[in-house]
Amino acid sequence: MDEGGAVFVDRVDAGRQLGQRLQHLRGPEVATGVVVLGLPRGGVRVAAEVAAALDAPLDVIVVRKLGVPSQPELAMGAIGEGGVRLLQPETIRRSGVTPEALAAVVDREQAELTRRAGLFRGDRTPVPLTGRVAQIVGDGIATGSSARAACLVARAQGAVRVVLAVPVAPFGWVHGLHDVADELIALITPRQLQAIGMWYSDFSQSSDEEVIACLRSAVGR
Repeated sequence: MDEGGAVFVDRVDAGRQLGQRLQHLRGPEVATGVVVLGLPRGGVRVAAEVAAALDAPLDVIVVRKLGVPSQPELAMGAIGEGGVRLLQPETIRRSGVTPEALAAVVDREQAELTRRAGLFRGDRTPVPLTGRVAQIVGDGIATGSSARAACLVARAQGAVRVVLAVPVAPFGWVHGLHDVADELIALITPRQLQAIGMWYSDFSQSSDEEVIACLRSAVGR
């Protein structure tokens, strides 16, 4: 755990450090069965370094946060590919979100999820997860709603083991995710997270083009 400010230079640096931490997945008995799945957009740059370190295929796992209409940054759930939907009933109730308003948010985010999945992969089919280890990678975890949805998606697509790994997550983060992942790894877990970006010297926004480039460069691994 580190409380002293920026720990990672950028997402590439974070991915390389995370890749070293995940070397136990590189052994011959597991390496051929690992698929690294980046959470777009920022998590894909981290995941690309992890995939290179593990000599494993890289893909995206597309999920979308469902934000409260009056406070879009406040998550009331998340959706993922394969029809996975995770809701936080207490947040929905406290925020006064009606069923109609919830449905509108879900429809909007579903359209964006479909668009992004098509944009990022192009004409490539998703890397099959059946019988494999799904190594899900993000650039950090705040609420965990998107990561939870990603774990559920991977499991629904046939992964026999789900590993969630990030450079930074809040102290005690495993308690909210242990039921959806078999292994949870964070390089640092500050007691006061504040914002994920403060742990990076460079946390500039990743572009769609950067995600696409990462995935194309990993084809054939």
